[in-house]
Amino acid sequence: MKFNTTMPLALQPFFKKELADASTCFSKNNLQQSWLHLERAHILGQPYPFAHSYVHWKMLLFGIKTKNTKEIIGQIPRLLVGGIKSFVGNIPVGNTGGANVPPLRPMKIPKELSEIIKLTNQSS
Repeated sequence: MKFNTTMPLALQPFFKKELADASTCFSKNNLQQSWLHLERAHILGQPYPFAHSYVHWKMLLFGIKTKNTKEIIGQIPRLLVGGIKSFVGNIPVGNTGGANVPPLRPMKIPKELSEIIKLTNQSS
């Protein structure tokens, strides 16, 4: 079993950019695009407990700000368990993290994110 702790330094700028882009889009009321960036941040951060939990926190806040009850209720267990699953390396790879998808379903990683992950894993 592999224990993950922190995100590789090479991956951090990509993760932070997705979060920043989510915030920018939200502030411009482009909610769909904001959510897409949160999903992308989730895919990048999912293997790392703190990053994974942080994205679920941001998704919970998104649900609260948009008054999306389904998202709020869906994010609470993900926030509580996601980081633990990351720590022990037991995650559904590629899962986008929202309440609109089953929490344990692996999903195909978008090609550009897959390339980023591959490149940053090689450099760490």
